[in-house]
Amino acid sequence: MDPREHSLVIVVGSGGVGKTTLAAAMAVGSAAAGDDTLVMTFDPSLRLKDTLGVGLEASEHLTRVKGDTKGALYASLLDARRTFDGLIDRYSPDEEARQRILNNRFYDSLSANLAGVLEYMASERLFEVANTGDHGRIVLDTPPTRQALEFLGAPARIVGFLDSGALRIALKPWFDDQGKLKATSRLGMVGRNVEDFLDRMVGLELLRDMADFFRAFAPLYEGFRERALEVHDLLRSPETLFVLVSGPGEGRVADTLFFARRLTEAGYNLGPIVINRVHPLLEDPDREAESEGHRLLGWLGRRDHAAVAELRDLVGSSHPVVEIPLLPDEPTDLKSLKALAEMLESRLNKALEEL
Repeated sequence: MDPREHSLVIVVGSGGVGKTTLAAAMAVGSAAAGDDTLVMTFDPSLRLKDTLGVGLEASEHLTRVKGDTKGALYASLLDARRTFDGLIDRYSPDEEARQRILNNRFYDSLSANLAGVLEYMASERLFEVANTGDHGRIVLDTPPTRQALEFLGAPARIVGFLDSGALRIALKPWFDDQGKLKATSRLGMVGRNVEDFLDRMVGLELLRDMADFFRAFAPLYEGFRERALEVHDLLRSPETLFVLVSGPGEGRVADTLFFARRLTEAGYNLGPIVINRVHPLLEDPDREAESEGHRLLGWLGRRDHAAVAELRDLVGSSHPVVEIPLLPDEPTDLKSLKALAEMLESRLNKALEEL
């Protein structure tokens, strides 16, 4: 239940709730406590870059975050294409195979445009950093809910594709030595008409590039499969803890419960649920009559605290619910992030005691 006791902490939640800021704060708190810590993100918005003050070089290599922390703090931003290219460089059996893949037009399109490539490459990147053993703790900031679920399902989809009949079909030789489709080359005029039709609709050059890509990529399949299985197990390991971040308000309760249920039913280790940016209750309700602004603040405070209470009742003792108040300013430097980490730690300790 406590992120400080796990080597991999995955921060999930819907968009616009301060998830990236809390992930950064947890990483800063971990480094301040003396653990060498890596915080990484594959959220396309790259808000982590601005939060920690690192440049785009963090998408090329691990970047040390400047600041006075007892343990080292590193940041990493995911560049899906760079990661994919790096995998080809690292695992191609020889230089010829590497060049065939990297210079293939189908690969160029696949790595830039195929739905799910970001999630697949995030899985590979997580495998890479987790297996170095260089970090006492890794904090992973994920995109909003739907894309985070896509990432969590990516290892199983990779294995499913690599074990599928579709891949076996893709690996068969489609073209003969003259560059003609084998399926149509023996059909005379009818075959040529079919080829012309396919050329107009799809483009035979694209099909040739696709066939060549799958054959050149074949020696790498088993490695992709093995790494995907390892990430699948890592995500469900006792060393991994998920932290679910949500916002206040009535509409958030159902979404939070849905996401929590999806995680637990899939076998992930869900720890605290953090309700961020909760409006305070006004100490003097009579002040609400002073102005429309005070009436609005009073209503927001009552709404938020009612939603937090409802969520606590519904969750029960299965997960600690931690309430973080709306701060005057969003943390933007290590000092304010460390203060947020200390607040989160204090409130988590209290929530754990009350379970």
